[in-house]
Amino acid sequence: MGQFQMVLVEMPLLSGLFGEQSNILTWIIQVFFLVFIFAYIFYGQRLQMALWARDIERSLYKLKALRDKAREISISTVKELGKPEVDPTSRIDQFLERFFIEPVNLDPAGIVWKLDHLLNVRDLSMKDEVRRLAPNADESTINNLENLLEAAMDLNFVYRYIRHYYLLSKRTKSYLLLAQLQMIMPIILEQASAFEGAIQAFSKGQPIGDGAGALVANKLVRGREWKKIEKDMVFAETNIDSRKVYVLKAEGPGGNVGKPGDAITTLIENLKSSDSSKPSLIIMVDAALKFEGEKTGDVAEGIGAAIGGIGVERFKIEEVANKYKIPLFAVVIKESLREAISPMKKEIYEGVEKALERIKRIINENTKEGDIVIIAGIGNTIGIA
Repeated sequence: MGQFQMVLVEMPLLSGLFGEQSNILTWIIQVFFLVFIFAYIFYGQRLQMALWARDIERSLYKLKALRDKAREISISTVKELGKPEVDPTSRIDQFLERFFIEPVNLDPAGIVWKLDHLLNVRDLSMKDEVRRLAPNADESTINNLENLLEAAMDLNFVYRYIRHYYLLSKRTKSYLLLAQLQMIMPIILEQASAFEGAIQAFSKGQPIGDGAGALVANKLVRGREWKKIEKDMVFAETNIDSRKVYVLKAEGPGGNVGKPGDAITTLIENLKSSDSSKPSLIIMVDAALKFEGEKTGDVAEGIGAAIGGIGVERFKIEEVANKYKIPLFAVVIKESLREAISPMKKEIYEGVEKALERIKRIINENTKEGDIVIIAGIGNTIGIA
């Protein structure tokens, strides 16, 4: 009792609060307080981990629901549009487990061309697999189904990846790993939820926000003939304020991004070989992720190759622009990740109109009459002819 009496002496506030006759109640409260402190010291971390684990489990349940929904839509869409003779479910499940191994970068010399080769093989193999899954689908539908299955594959990977680290942190009782996982889960869920809109758009062949650049190209040459120039890439000729303009984009209306780097390189080389002329300007138009607080559909301009992806196509464009010393301008239409892979919003369409005016101003300010200009509309052409 000596130790507890000392504690009572040190805490006169409680004694005064309950009166002199309430020493027993005061003693009980102080004992409870001390027990709570010691329990928190020894078990507080476990309690916190349990709360985090419960939060992550709820998020994993949502991820699994998104993954399963994407899988079901993929299966039903393949059956509806591809009309396969056998049930494609097992093959689709195998498709969703596909992976891509990047080339070794210990010796970076030539890595871009290795990466380009592997990406070509990946693209061809995936398209061939989709053709086997949907033997009665046309080429545009094949491209749409490939996009749909890729979105489902991404959701499947995100779910498996997060589940792996969650189970690993529980098994190893890793406090730090669980804490980090819980902290990033809202961002992961937001990005995964964005794929829900993508699944709907790809299954119905609707234009998406990422197609803003391709839509700009379409509007620039509306009514003119598109000609094939490279795999999955087309171009058309037009005139803007007495400048000869070559407009490129991926071939639509199926979901396609093409190989803009190859197309721009081929076009420039053809111009050089035919009449020894070269473009005075290259303008690339693409959708760009906006910062929080920025308005969807705002347009910005800059310098460089406006194109996303792993970097292969941008490398090719920068190489040919540097080789012939052609100025490289960029015009971007701002949107969020969700808006980029969901059906195109009105604000993005209005941004396309603004981009057209910005392009004309850039051409007038940086070229003279009679010059040649290349405009590349970058983005997914799903729903855009």
